[in-house]
Amino acid sequence: MIAIIDYGVGNLFSLSSSLSYLGLENQVTGSAEDLARADRLILPGVGAFGDAAEKLRAAGLVEAVQKKVEQGAPMLGICLGMQLLFDKSFEYGEHKGLGLIQGEVCPLQDDLTPPLKVPHIGWNSLDIVRDDPIFKYIQSGDYVYYVHSFYAKRCEESTLATSRYGVDVTGVVRRGKVYGMQFHPEKSGQVGLNLLKAFSEL
Repeated sequence: MIAIIDYGVGNLFSLSSSLSYLGLENQVTGSAEDLARADRLILPGVGAFGDAAEKLRAAGLVEAVQKKVEQGAPMLGICLGMQLLFDKSFEYGEHKGLGLIQGEVCPLQDDLTPPLKVPHIGWNSLDIVRDDPIFKYIQSGDYVYYVHSFYAKRCEESTLATSRYGVDVTGVVRRGKVYGMQFHPEKSGQVGLNLLKAFSEL
């Protein structure tokens, strides 16, 4: 069973629907007990990093997530959920992340030149820079859907794929069995479904 972590900062219906479409048992939950029983975790999220991190801690879910990761369960962070996996973020201040992947989340605007603007919204091709089982059903050049204003930097060792938007935007990361996707697989058509399917088979 895949647990979709509900901590009040995400539209979880489309993700749950995508997993159900693939025939994958899933549960949207904010219960640490449910996370403990799950085979794998997905951490979604939209909004501001600091607010999301605080809600995750206030819900008592940080320890549950870390314990599950230590036990070797596969985990996937999506969009803001991916950013929360890193050490820290510089989104409206400096905020501590989960520290599951080394790196920092920084403003995309600082590295763009006109006419490119934030948020970065739309379809971009993935450049796979390191082969991995998560790419079992897709290939380099396939398109995925992004919506974000901040991106992960100083994480070259864990970067699996990037997309070009003025700069190389970190698209997919991995450390151990912890994965992150800056784009939304649940909004990325068949390519996104294929990524979720591969995650379910890890």
